[in-house]
Amino acid sequence: MSARVLVLGGAGFLGSHLTESLLQHGHAVRVFDRANADLRNIRGLKGDLVFHGGDFANAHDLEDALRGVSQIYHLVSTTIPSSSNENPVYDVETNLVPTVRLLDLACKSGARRVVFLSSGGTVYGKPNTLPIPEDHPTRPMVSYGVVKVAIENYLRLFHHLHGLEYAILRLSNPYGPRQDPAGAQGAAAVFLGRALKNERISIWGDGSVVRDYIHVKDAVAGILAAGLATTPAQTLNIGSGQGTSLNELVQAIRTASGRELPVDYTPGRPFDVPANVLDIARAKASLGWEPKIPLAQGLKETWDWLESRRV
Repeated sequence: MSARVLVLGGAGFLGSHLTESLLQHGHAVRVFDRANADLRNIRGLKGDLVFHGGDFANAHDLEDALRGVSQIYHLVSTTIPSSSNENPVYDVETNLVPTVRLLDLACKSGARRVVFLSSGGTVYGKPNTLPIPEDHPTRPMVSYGVVKVAIENYLRLFHHLHGLEYAILRLSNPYGPRQDPAGAQGAAAVFLGRALKNERISIWGDGSVVRDYIHVKDAVAGILAAGLATTPAQTLNIGSGQGTSLNELVQAIRTASGRELPVDYTPGRPFDVPANVLDIARAKASLGWEPKIPLAQGLKETWDWLESRRV
């Protein structure tokens, strides 16, 4: 049994899958999430699991959560890309400031490594080239991405000043079982949820916007590989490496669900870049990792999971 690791946001969609996989690999895991978090995603997981409820912005809560921890997986975010520009001060106060405090406390507590889930979909902005490599300029068009880039730079600073090891993972759009179909983000889950209810969907723009969708199991495999890596500092794209337009996603969901899924098109949003597909060559070479689940298979698996939950 290895030393205890901390998963910030471990009760959520992505965090619960990561927690489950860490437990399966023999890690002792402490999940930190809101005190009132819905724990259905982690209830019943087998292994050495401890839940710590608290406030990410509270230094005392973080100090308690960090005790005896060797490695931190940081998945917490209080904002989403589509609404972060409405209140950038809140974004900074609840994400950037607490994360800098976390890094400071991590160094004092003796934690060795931080694996930070950044945003491959927002940090690059409008791409110069596709697929997008990690050395592409970072020109985010939403506060969410600006804060992610700032956190990335603070990780580099703490590595320089204190030797704190890190992995920055610029994740594309994860989807799969446990993602909330009634949530405010995650086109695949939202569209599947609408299909389940035989409802229409709305798409911003004409449906030509292209995104990179990665199954949550593939994403978690990449996150775990980065956590185990011996490289003291690295920045990696984690995605499928394949682009799918919203119109293509809708058609794939029609096939997976067997439903019509009618579409309403609405005016596009100014912050939506026309295409975002990640170059994952560096992650493949550095981690020996690559995604394995095709979109059609992953959507069918997610559809079956949603149907199994229907009362």
